[in-house]
Amino acid sequence: MGVLSGKTAVITGGTSGIGRATAELFAREGAHVVITGRGRADQVAQEMGHGALGLSGDVADLAHHEAVAQVIATRFGALDIYVANAGVIHLSATESVTVEDYDRHFAVNTRGVFFGVQRILPLLRAGASLIIVSSLAATKPLDAHAVYAGSKAACAAFARNWARELAERRIRVNVLSPGPTDTPILGKLGVEARARPQFLAQMAAMIPAGRLGESRDLAQAALFLASDASAFVNGIELHVDGGMSQR
Repeated sequence: MGVLSGKTAVITGGTSGIGRATAELFAREGAHVVITGRGRADQVAQEMGHGALGLSGDVADLAHHEAVAQVIATRFGALDIYVANAGVIHLSATESVTVEDYDRHFAVNTRGVFFGVQRILPLLRAGASLIIVSSLAATKPLDAHAVYAGSKAACAAFARNWARELAERRIRVNVLSPGPTDTPILGKLGVEARARPQFLAQMAAMIPAGRLGESRDLAQAALFLASDASAFVNGIELHVDGGMSQR
């Protein structure tokens, strides 16, 4: 039996990168997994196997959260684990940030998290685990990250307040903050393919572990926060960044 046997989990942004690795690990550990994502959610869920369910939608669309909640209520009755992982990133110096860039970051990374949690709260069982995926950038200044960092820092503040608000229901709320991780989202940072090896080497040099994180590193940390192994862990921000936050 897996450590999540019999539990039901929702992972937003579960079609690629950290979200997909987390969903696959949770499924292998016995959870009934529901992933959400913009497109391909059904296909990815089928590839995962283990009875995973995929729901396509954009977390910036509040109707999507209503649809997810309805599926959980109808098919499972309640929820044990909610991983708010979906996010976007577009790096830009402050003078170059457009209103559209700003609004998209906060619509997905911040509003999408808040209202996703708000809508799912009535379905969470006592003792459930909420995992909010933030970023090292929320606490460590990095070049061209101001808007992204702000959108993620707000999520960490949400989580601290939720840990207090939900204490009577014994719902644990923790933040998972990745450092640079080698996922498909790196391809959206504007780095040309021929420059990728040099870019990765420069990033790795900033990390005491000597390498970028991998999706499985974050998935294992999420599994800890989701499982009974972390039953006495609540309200923390777990940095999974190879020590980069210490520099």
